[in-house]
Amino acid sequence: MKIDSPKIPADLTIRNFQEIFHEEDPELEFCEIQHANFENEEVHRVRLSQMNLKNCRFNNTDFEKMDLTDVYFEKCDFSNANLSKSTIYRVRFVDCKLLGVNFTESRFGNVQFEDSVLNLSMFGNSKLEKVIFNNSLLKNTDFYDCKLKNIELLCCNIDGANFEETSLKGIDLSTSTFNELNVSIPNLKGCQVSANQAIQFAALLGLVIKE
Repeated sequence: MKIDSPKIPADLTIRNFQEIFHEEDPELEFCEIQHANFENEEVHRVRLSQMNLKNCRFNNTDFEKMDLTDVYFEKCDFSNANLSKSTIYRVRFVDCKLLGVNFTESRFGNVQFEDSVLNLSMFGNSKLEKVIFNNSLLKNTDFYDCKLKNIELLCCNIDGANFEETSLKGIDLSTSTFNELNVSIPNLKGCQVSANQAIQFAALLGLVIKE
């Protein structure tokens, strides 16, 4: 699936993320942020656009109602951050740690998570369209009651993920691995799985398979 990449200018000014507090509105754009330490902060309705962020730490920070457009994150740590009710469009996360991040009630479009850790993250009641999870960990990640459209899960570990009340129609799980999944059986219709996964789902249904 082809998705739109972040549209970021080649020449960016190096800035400090703390400058977000000096703006009339909490906004940064057309810049690059490196090695920022912005942990345990609280700032709502932050708007980031057309910028790169590398090796930054945002652990336990409350970013509720964040607006991200055309942003590239590399080796950033958002563990236990709150990004609920956010809008995330044309954003790429590469080699990022998103352990336990709260993404609930958010909207995603043209977003890629690559080589990243999203274990225990929460996407409940979110809408995801044109989103790629590539070679990432999504163990015990919560997708409760999400709207999924044009989603790819490529070579991911989704063990223990929760898809209750979420339709998996058109979602290809065949390259990903899991021992257990939490799913609503009627919402499995149209989900694409490998032969081995079909046996796993049969076991989830309580079927006894005899050779």
